[in-house]
Amino acid sequence: MSPPLRILGIETSCDETAASVILRDSDGKGHILGDVVLSQLEEHSAYGGVVPEIAARAHVEALDTLIEEALLRAGVTLSDIDAIAATSGPGLIGGLIVGLMTGKAIARATGKPLYAVNHLEGHALTARLTDGLSFPYLMLLVSGGHTQLILVKGVGDYERWGTTIDDALGEAFDKTAKLLGLPYPGGPAVERAALAGDPQRFNFPRPLVGDARLDFSFSGLKTAVRQAAQSLEPVTEQDIADICASFQRAISRTLKDRVGRGLKRFKAEHDGVARPALVVAGGVAANQVLRATLQELCDKNGFEFIAPPLSLCTDNAAMIAWAGAERLAAGIAADGLDVAPRSRWPLDAQAQALLGSGKRGAKA
Repeated sequence: MSPPLRILGIETSCDETAASVILRDSDGKGHILGDVVLSQLEEHSAYGGVVPEIAARAHVEALDTLIEEALLRAGVTLSDIDAIAATSGPGLIGGLIVGLMTGKAIARATGKPLYAVNHLEGHALTARLTDGLSFPYLMLLVSGGHTQLILVKGVGDYERWGTTIDDALGEAFDKTAKLLGLPYPGGPAVERAALAGDPQRFNFPRPLVGDARLDFSFSGLKTAVRQAAQSLEPVTEQDIADICASFQRAISRTLKDRVGRGLKRFKAEHDGVARPALVVAGGVAANQVLRATLQELCDKNGFEFIAPPLSLCTDNAAMIAWAGAERLAAGIAADGLDVAPRSRWPLDAQAQALLGSGKRGAKA
């Protein structure tokens, strides 16, 4: 038993401005008391992608109001809050500065502890907020910036088993959509177009299928899609639908192989786990075809498949608040007000960088 904790969460890592208040009760269960997310889709859609300067300015304009609204919905004031949790990375540095500086200001003014949260840790721990999942478990993170298979061993304790060696899966969706003239964001647009398509028409490559490593690769698949579209120019609506359906099928088969090998490794190394589980997180986790593939894979291998509600798969502040609550409950020290945002911040700091490393640190 531990005392109940109320945490204010702030998320500004990319193109959603979000604030949330969560309660971690004395039994360790999570409750979302107030949650607000403001999408910047309209601001960025004309550019076919996120413009960092526009995103940062939008965060500045909206964040204070969203925090007030989250507190109002939760029925609490800042004096009722036990700690502040703000995303500190990875992400767009301008947006991270806005959210973290706001969190610092509130912490300084109220005397509450501040937790600078890794955005990826928020995704990793969401299943404990929604499903009360116990450690350890396996997580597939699929977003615009990351595609990783991660062993979640405990709060602040993560082991990366696989990562992309080139493009993230969400990036592949976005670039495929842009190539085909589909609207932004690309993931939902490709999924919608695929509904009317023939997934058997194009035999696109399935990168790294059969490889003993658990890494991912999508650049070759993306190139094959471009070549197929160029060979058909001008493409018809049916061509686009067929390309999208075939693209999704190739990804589905790739994930089935990559994740399937991960499930077998988990069983071999953690045979005593009573409730083996695969958690999927990140914006691409909203894709229903990929969810169905992963569900079937888990059923076949005796794993529980946990996909948080769609609103908690994409960027949100509830997961940031929950990560802060988990860290506070685990006795992890709060961060000082001199903590700096990090555009690059791997969840597993010991893993070898496959996508390069510079003065900002390893990308993934």
